[in-house]
This record gives sequence, structure tokens and C-alpha cells, in this order.
Amino acid sequence: MKFNSNHALLGLFGVAVLGSAALLVSQPDEQARALPPASDPSQVAQAPVAPPAAPKDERFVIKRILPISGPIRYGDWHWDDKGVADGPIVITVDLDARVLSVFKGGYEIGATAVLLGTSEKPTPLGEFPIKWKKADHYSSTYDSAPMPFTQNLTPDGVAIHGTKVEKGYASHGCIGVPDGFDKKLFGVTKVGDKVIITRGKTAKAGDSLI
Repeated sequence: MKFNSNHALLGLFGVAVLGSAALLVSQPDEQARALPPASDPSQVAQAPVAPPAAPKDERFVIKRILPISGPIRYGDWHWDDKGVADGPIVITVDLDARVLSVFKGGYEIGATAVLLGTSEKPTPLGEFPIKWKKADHYSSTYDSAPMPFTQNLTPDGVAIHGTKVEKGYASHGCIGVPDGFDKKLFGVTKVGDKVIITRGKTAKAGDSLI
């Protein structure tokens, strides 16, 4: 995710389109449409009062984006959780940027380029909890291919796992992360943590991840 931050990751929010409104004014019927006196409160329409906005859960408000210069290339990854307090983990994946981000208590602590599925077997969009984890896992579908540090997302086997992340490679729908990053990511997550997969959406500091 990555969802799309300034280094082509992150994201969650789309574009609001504002339309225009026209005000139609007609001539009053002087004999039948006299307004009631404003001093009579029973005759004055009261505008509905909008309820106050629900407060943001600060654990999921973005407080920091890693200062990464330029795009993240295949095989590259970044990790910095020094001084970041305990907090909920949220993983975001941006299919357009091909970047995965890791947030801890709203602080981005990791980012990497990823392998994704093909048009025939695409990586799904949506929000998924981590269903189960296994450090030493092998595919039961694709010739027992190694899938180190697997974190399963869907019943049909889509997962985040370690693999060789290079240009020209693709997955069967899984999210492939580089060697080294896979172990770090596996070490900070737990079953139930959220993985949000979007396409080209963006967010910035101060926005909420969920």
C-alpha cells in the first residue's frame, strides 16, 4: 500500500467530484403565499442539525511516511521501526504502484516493491484479515513451490510470502515480497491483522488507514 504515499505507495482515498446546483426563483403569489412572522417560532422551519463527526481512532491515523527518495525498485525494501511504540499493524498494497507498506500504530515502518498476479490470476482487491501464518510453507497447488513466511489471506490460497522479486516475474495472485523483508514482516504481524489491497488510491499524514 503500497497504498500510495509520496513514494508511490499507500492509499485508501478516492476523488470527490463536486457537481453544480441551480437555484430556481419564481415570483410569489401575493394573495396566497405570505410568510409567517419570523417571531413565531412554531411557524419557522428548523434546519436539521448534522450529528458530530465520529472521532478518529488515533491508533490508525497516519503519523509518518518513511522518507524514501524516488520509486522503490524490484528487490528493494526499507524498514525502520526504531522508537515506534506498540500499536496495531495494518498492511497496505497498491496494485498500480506495486508497493506494500506496513504501518504500526499509524507509523509506516516498512515498504517494499512486490510481485503480483497476472490478468488470468489477479491479486484481489479488498480488505482481508490474516487468516493463518506459517514460516516454513510449501505450495499444495504449484509443485510444492517454497513459500517462506506465508501469511494467508483468502480461502483459495492468496497470501503474502517471500519470493524472488524481479522485473518480468509474476505470481498466481499472491503478494510476493523479497527475502529479508518477508521475515521482518512475519515477525510483527499476528492472525487477524488487516491487509488492505487497493488500486492507485492515496493517503497522507493525518488520514485514517481504516
